[in-house]
Amino acid sequence: MRNLLALILLLTAALHPGGASAHALDPGFLELSAMDGTQWRVSWRMPDVNGRPMPISPRLPENCQQTPAPDPAFDGRAWVTSFLATCPEGLAGGSIGIDGLERTRTDVLVRYELEPGQAQTQRLTAGSPEFSVPAELGPGAVFASYVALGVSHILEGVDHLLFVFALLLLVRQPRRLLWAITAFTLAHSLTLAAATLGLLRLPSAPVEVVVALSIVFLAYELALPPERRDPVSERFPALVSFGFGLVHGLGFAGALREIGLPQSDIPLALLSFNVGVELGQLMFIALVLSLGFLARRMAPVLADHGARLSRLASYGIGSIAAFWVIERMAAF
Repeated sequence: MRNLLALILLLTAALHPGGASAHALDPGFLELSAMDGTQWRVSWRMPDVNGRPMPISPRLPENCQQTPAPDPAFDGRAWVTSFLATCPEGLAGGSIGIDGLERTRTDVLVRYELEPGQAQTQRLTAGSPEFSVPAELGPGAVFASYVALGVSHILEGVDHLLFVFALLLLVRQPRRLLWAITAFTLAHSLTLAAATLGLLRLPSAPVEVVVALSIVFLAYELALPPERRDPVSERFPALVSFGFGLVHGLGFAGALREIGLPQSDIPLALLSFNVGVELGQLMFIALVLSLGFLARRMAPVLADHGARLSRLASYGIGSIAAFWVIERMAAF
């Protein structure tokens, strides 16, 4: 039963307050910007852990010599520092890693340039904390890399997943649910592409506020009896999900702009990232529906309390989303 699953997830969030944040633990970020053939400006961003920088550090290729890095400064979300690195033999063929990452549960996004303006991206995890820099990424490597980044982004974006979860609770008919999810997917794919290619530009702060408001709207509708819900959302949920999907796509685009796109393979990287987002979304939906099926089998008696559980879920979802609205407006 999806209502039972809602209760489980919301209790989990209550027991783990960090889960109430749209991004409970930001990933680390390492950027190597080429200045000329042998010198790079290195920007290093470490997640905050209880008021201190996470104990991880970048490791550059062996031929690189770096200037002393100043002590990291806290920017409100993470600890940042920068320094210069001189690599006479370049980056290609060398190894870039993050020491200490294997002892964490986070990941680090590495964005590097072999030449000025030719950016590539690699995601490092606890299970794979280093990589060998290729001379040039082929189409297959670009596709695999950006699909993984898309999956990672959607699964770490709790606000986007909470919207999909509320949609699953609100739309009960399978056919309408299928159309609603399809409309949401189509809409955010359109704005993701348009914003990434520079055809549409909006400030990220108001976009993030509207993303949170979209969840508040679904939570409010979920709290009402079916006969009192908005006629449009009740009869045409696909139209509502399409409208909000346009806004969520702008949120995805903001993340993709931070990651960066390889200048020689922008269409492929954009397509790959979107495929990854969709795969991550489908994985989440499959998990929710599977757990709902198990809940129906294990606790059928709770079916008699579906309305109460649905209302409880709406209060929990709405409270978390309302907190995000206030938090994001305060950050303007």
